Amino acid sequence: MNLHKTLATVSGMTMLSRVTGLLREVLIARAFGASAYTDAFIIAFRIPNLLRRLFAEGAFSQAFVPILAEYKTQKGEAATKELIDHVATVLVWAVLLTALVGVLAAPVVVYLMASGLQDQPETFAMASVMTRIMFPYIAFMAFVALAGGILNTWRSFKVPAFTPVLLNLAFIGASLFVAPHMDEPIYALAIAVVVGGILQVAIQVPALRRIGMLPRIGLRPRQAMRDPGVQRVLKQMAPALFGVSVAQISLIINTNIASHLQTGSVSWLGYADRLMEFPTALLGVALGTILLPSLSRAHSAGDSEEYSGLLDWGLRLTFLLALPAAVGLGVLSEPLTTALFHYGDKFDAQDVAMTARALVAYGVGLIGFILVKILAPAFYAKQDIRTPVKIAVGVLIVTQLLNIALVPLIAHAGLALSIGLGACINAGFLFLGLRRRKLYTARPGWGLFMVRLVAALFLLAGVAMWTAAQFDWLALKSAPLMRIGALALVLAASGAVYFGALLVMGFRFGDFRRSSR
Repeated sequence: MNLHKTLATVSGMTMLSRVTGLLREVLIARAFGASAYTDAFIIAFRIPNLLRRLFAEGAFSQAFVPILAEYKTQKGEAATKELIDHVATVLVWAVLLTALVGVLAAPVVVYLMASGLQDQPETFAMASVMTRIMFPYIAFMAFVALAGGILNTWRSFKVPAFTPVLLNLAFIGASLFVAPHMDEPIYALAIAVVVGGILQVAIQVPALRRIGMLPRIGLRPRQAMRDPGVQRVLKQMAPALFGVSVAQISLIINTNIASHLQTGSVSWLGYADRLMEFPTALLGVALGTILLPSLSRAHSAGDSEEYSGLLDWGLRLTFLLALPAAVGLGVLSEPLTTALFHYGDKFDAQDVAMTARALVAYGVGLIGFILVKILAPAFYAKQDIRTPVKIAVGVLIVTQLLNIALVPLIAHAGLALSIGLGACINAGFLFLGLRRRKLYTARPGWGLFMVRLVAALFLLAGVAMWTAAQFDWLALKSAPLMRIGALALVLAASGAVYFGALLVMGFRFGDFRRSSR
């Protein structure tokens, strides 16, 4: 498998997802701004999203994909299909039960997530209603995560990478065509989440049928749990659940803190997070998606040279592309925020300033966010989930200590900065763990690689700052197309200088091509 080509394919689909995601945020910002209504929606959506990461994408994928790859490699198609059927049965029934509990206990869940909303009864009530509407989303996403793990193991990456686009399209349709006709327009976004979940399930079915691995969900989950393979997955999921829970506990604490800050703080962090997720998904999620199955195969085959080589390739590509993105988020925070969100009367100059401040803070930790998505799969591929969990617990403590120091100084931006710094610390310890266990050996040339990279980054930052200073980004609100064109010009000039400098210094991008055995 040509990893460079596969990464381009997955990143292309992810790019489409992030572009439609940004469009959805633009429409939400224009319609609702950074208000109590958007705070209520973001908090309500965060709850099923959190459980989705716990039960589906995060912990489940980490435990399931390496074992599935082992079955596919060593035990044949019949045993693999049986494992998939039994895992699907247990997973879907577990999340259905969780969704039912969540619908019944929505007000309690909202209080635990954002106790600051109790001082705003209307906002609290809206968040509770939207939580009830959206909780079934986790059942849909459990199936989507299962399907994604199967398809990625079969090296079919396009459908899982495209799937998030459908949720964004549901949001866009709801913002444009449903919200204007509702007494409470913000509820249209909650309905869009459910519709998006249904669409994401629907697109998986033909893809799974093509490879003969469409799961059959049984009515006896207890019987399915007796399968030795299922028990192995559940055993691996226990530490994985704890590890993902640690990260989500940090998110809950930060959301709770933000709910006690100035109204709009949750929304400012949400809009900045959307911009930060753009490079994170394009590189981190895409690389993590293709590396986990490849690393799992290398581990199953006992090929330590291939295993280390895959990691080295991923790390170099991360530094090559993530560092300029981090510089861009920091230097161009105001141009990015105005060009994407500063429209209509709801999202004003203060919202621009506050969102830009959070974006700069997130940018500090961007390299950490992406590296964690590259380094953690190296442990998951070896079915070692406990090591990343231990590191995550320490990072949780450090993050909250940073909150104590930073939030009184820079308010909501302190929450973003503490998460970013925590991600960098997390990545550092994961890297040291791989080195100490001799799972990763750096290939020659890293010193010269980094010297050239830093020099190109200084040039990029200088060009970005100078070109951005030529425009009054807030004043260009009256000429949105001109502002978007100006941003495109700044980004193009910065990118041309960065990659041009690398070429002059001897970089050859063909050196980053790699195939997986």
